[in-house]
Amino acid sequence: MEGTIRPATADDREAIREVARDTWHDTYDELASDVIDETVDDWYADDELERALSKPGTAVLVAETDDGVVGFTHGVVQEDEGNVLRMYVHPDHQREGIGTALHERLRDDLADFNMNRMQAIDLASNEGGRTFYEDLGFTETGGGTVEMGDEEHEEVVYTLEL
Repeated sequence: MEGTIRPATADDREAIREVARDTWHDTYDELASDVIDETVDDWYADDELERALSKPGTAVLVAETDDGVVGFTHGVVQEDEGNVLRMYVHPDHQREGIGTALHERLRDDLADFNMNRMQAIDLASNEGGRTFYEDLGFTETGGGTVEMGDEEHEEVVYTLEL
């Protein structure tokens, strides 16, 4: 990856929303455009990002290239488990090693909190996400549903034992 991985700051909030919005529109064909926009606005509102940036046991990282912020991840440790809450790379920069670099830095940062495993949850329809996590050594260990736009969507839980 050409660029840097660094902790996110409050100044990155709009860039994080843009990466999330563009990635969701590119990835989730089954979701209506307005559902994507509403979800991104809710999940990445300024107060939500501020809370994430200041919460102990949490890491929010951005990937920055000459094009600006092109990816980000958000993880948190609870007890001995690291949870990858968000992992996005802008569609124009996927398959450049940015997601792997973000994962490795997140894993290193969260290792300070004595985790024994990492988990990630993604929509089951995201084949690119499945391939990404499996290539990093995660295995599918569960599932569930999430409601978005008054509809239930299948999720997959991926786990990496450390």
